[in-house]
Amino acid sequence: MPQPMACPVLPTTSALRPIVIDDVRLTGGFWGKRQERNADRTIAHCLTWARRAGWLANFTAAIDGTLPAARRGREFSDADVYKVAEAMAWEVGRSGNVRLDKEILDFGELLAAAQHPDGYLNTKFDAARYTDLEWGHELYCYGHLIQAGVARLRTAGEDDLTAVAIRAADHVCAEFGPGGRERVCGHPEIEMALVELYRATGEHRYLEQARLFVDRRGTRTLADIEFGRQYFQDDVPIKQADVLHGHAVRALYLACGAVDVAVETGDDELLWAVARQWEQTLASRTYITGGMGSRHQDEAFGEAFELAPDRAYAETCAAIASVMLSWRLLLATGEARFADLIERTLFNAVAVSPDEHGTSFFYRNTLHQRRLPDVPVTDSVSPRAAAGMRAPWYDVSCCPTNIARTLTSLGGYVATTDVEGVQLHQFMAAEIKTDVADLHVQTDYPHDGKVTVHVLRTVSREWTLSIRIPSWAVDAAISTADSRQTVGPGYTKVRRQWQAGDQVVLELPMAARWTWPDPRIDAVRGCVAAERGPLVYCLESVDQPDADLDTLAVLTSQPPEPSGGFTLTAPARWSRLPDRSWPYGSAITPAELASTAVFVPYHLWGNRGPSTMRVFVPEHPPQ
Repeated sequence: MPQPMACPVLPTTSALRPIVIDDVRLTGGFWGKRQERNADRTIAHCLTWARRAGWLANFTAAIDGTLPAARRGREFSDADVYKVAEAMAWEVGRSGNVRLDKEILDFGELLAAAQHPDGYLNTKFDAARYTDLEWGHELYCYGHLIQAGVARLRTAGEDDLTAVAIRAADHVCAEFGPGGRERVCGHPEIEMALVELYRATGEHRYLEQARLFVDRRGTRTLADIEFGRQYFQDDVPIKQADVLHGHAVRALYLACGAVDVAVETGDDELLWAVARQWEQTLASRTYITGGMGSRHQDEAFGEAFELAPDRAYAETCAAIASVMLSWRLLLATGEARFADLIERTLFNAVAVSPDEHGTSFFYRNTLHQRRLPDVPVTDSVSPRAAAGMRAPWYDVSCCPTNIARTLTSLGGYVATTDVEGVQLHQFMAAEIKTDVADLHVQTDYPHDGKVTVHVLRTVSREWTLSIRIPSWAVDAAISTADSRQTVGPGYTKVRRQWQAGDQVVLELPMAARWTWPDPRIDAVRGCVAAERGPLVYCLESVDQPDADLDTLAVLTSQPPEPSGGFTLTAPARWSRLPDRSWPYGSAITPAELASTAVFVPYHLWGNRGPSTMRVFVPEHPPQ
């Protein structure tokens, strides 16, 4: 078995090599504080609710023979328990948390006792295996079990959890391999999990099974449903699709698995098919926050430019899956555009989900909250479509558990290496260890645009430090001890024979700016959004007590101005409308009043109680 490497995605070959999470230590700042809050509160919160909701007890019921009567939760609740286990595994690897290590050992024993001798393990379909591949999520649950097992294998070595995961993978290969069931799961996930298990163990049958699942997708092995086969991407083969479509999380998870298979098998046609789909999805089906998925009825991508802000579904899991896909494409190609989308999505569509305590979460992430929301319940599960305020737990709690596993492994997305040197993709305060150098990144980004990279240790030969300049940073500057130059978007490379004590300073332009949407997005034509650095801003009603967000318009002759703290302000007008019984016509002119629009970072909204909110604001006609 290969030497364990603590890294969520570890290709055997790629343009860039990831750095294991225990060699990247976040040291405070925006993401470091969130990672610590995740370790201190969020993981324990998820574990507590998995027990409280009865999802952990389902495995005990499997051992006791009291299923299905004793079972609680949706058909996929096993997967959320596995995601908590994965989060714990990465956290143990990152910080050495002894309490979580004991939790994993106990959980592994529980799973081992619940697993059938042939490797089957599912608390919902224990007596009716694979009878509902469209909706049953059995292979989806295996995928998360296997990913938890890989995380444990790479951070602690072999134990009960890893053995359970491997037996489950062997079972999948036996049931769905050559000569077995020529089917796929309605919810992709198993594909990337099997590839990662192949990478962790060297067992080629796991890669071959993942390839079979990818090749079968789109060949109509699943039954048709009311949403159409595109819902679970079974309408056309992956290589023939031009854009990501159907259920957003399913589409993105499938794309991740397809990239993994393409990289490991040398299938360039498959790799570039997914890259093409990513590009088209970014161009016409992605919100300004990086959120993906505009349809509520099926949690799906809409048509091109179907991006109404008040109907944005933009599920948190879709944002995380988008980061996962962009990271795989970045490793495979080394192209900065993939790191750009990771940054936008992390700071907005992902960071908005957990509250300031790390114990309540948005499931979907609207860009326009029209009415004051109801306060969610805190002592029981909430409906997943509840919007406007974060809830502690949902009947579908894939998002909190996804947040937990993502934040604890976040250090793995900061930097990479290749034969030339080190690449810095995301600006987080961190200490980074590589074969060629140890680096310390000092920054208060995104609240400040200065990023200083200190060289603490280095090999005695030339190597290249590549630093990503974000696509919005058109006039950035980079300085060393003997030079200063203006640089544009893409990777700026500094090559030299470095010495301990050297440093590079990146200065990013952090002036606030207005962003106008593509005019083909009907719902926001005539509107603008405020941005600063990687952050998208929004108006929240608690900051505009005298103005109505529905009738407020901003003057855009000058960019928004910083006004202390994290806020921006801009001159605005708002209309006091008379009562009327007909919403059309212009017989009555509303009274127009001067105002000041106060913008806050989108990721902070909803932390001060019930409020209305909007990202895109009407632009006041020029005077």
